[in-house]
Amino acid sequence: MILPNKKSILNALILIAKGILMGTANKIPGVSGGIIALVFGFYHKLIQSFQKLNINAFNQILNFHFKSFWRYINGGFLSLVFGGVIISYFSVSLLLDYLFKINETIVIACFFGMILASLFLIIKKIDSWEKSVYFFSAIGFVAGLSISFARPMDENDNLFFIFFCGIISVSGMTIPGLSGSFLLLVLGNYNLLLVDAVNKLYYVISEVIFLNFTPFTEPYTRRFLVIISFFTLGSLFGLVIFSNILKFILDKFPNQTISTIIGFISGTLILVYPWKVKEYLYDVHGNLMTNSVGNGIFSNYQYYLPNFYESKTYFEFFSIIFGIIIILVLNHYEKRKAT
Repeated sequence: MILPNKKSILNALILIAKGILMGTANKIPGVSGGIIALVFGFYHKLIQSFQKLNINAFNQILNFHFKSFWRYINGGFLSLVFGGVIISYFSVSLLLDYLFKINETIVIACFFGMILASLFLIIKKIDSWEKSVYFFSAIGFVAGLSISFARPMDENDNLFFIFFCGIISVSGMTIPGLSGSFLLLVLGNYNLLLVDAVNKLYYVISEVIFLNFTPFTEPYTRRFLVIISFFTLGSLFGLVIFSNILKFILDKFPNQTISTIIGFISGTLILVYPWKVKEYLYDVHGNLMTNSVGNGIFSNYQYYLPNFYESKTYFEFFSIIFGIIIILVLNHYEKRKAT
């Protein structure tokens, strides 16, 4: 039996940490987990691994060739990344929910700094700034800006629509700059799928661990489990579709693809602008309109300039700087590891 050395264990832990960062980023509307993969140099490997979730992989499972299937899809790599993503949903994401209640602006400011630093590092990936690069950057910017100001739809728990939401949500992991969580916000199902459903799944798992299967007899819980199942199936379907398309265009048009991503990230920066407040819908009588689970229906953001006469503003700017430092330090480690 060959024991893993310290370096391989450290690399595995770092890959899990990157997965945690991806999962955390995917939870924040306006932030894309794909940016993390692109900045830290494992985006192409991630897309190639997703692309291998195809008929060939399925046939290997049917023929019980599990070892060859695992090697074919780069299972060790995917399990570490997605292990980190799953850990984030039940740890960092819950911490973020708590921090949002304390001071949402400081949390968003940190992610704003992280995206600014990521944008700078992604720009450096362009080999040559030809005319087509500027053209595709402009297209990406306009597309990003259009999505940023899209008006949210009403919440919809129709299972076919939930499946579609799954397809769309995974775009944040496969397409850097495109926030799957914000698209869910626009589709009206952010609270349903990334807050209520995750909390319900956490509740079910915590009960099952102690051999309490009562949640499965509760109609309300069973409804959420069906919703989670359709959302997961949609996400897997979207993963395969997007990864195949992206693999093709990244191989054929690398600079144009990266420049479109740069434009897209620039166009959606407004989504993580820290100084904003959420606006909610009210009826003609001035009462807050709520969805099926009692949450206020999000309308849009109202933006404002920071007040430099308030001391908290300086903490918010420090949070931006801290976010920049996080990305630059991690990128520095990646460079050292590569040499």
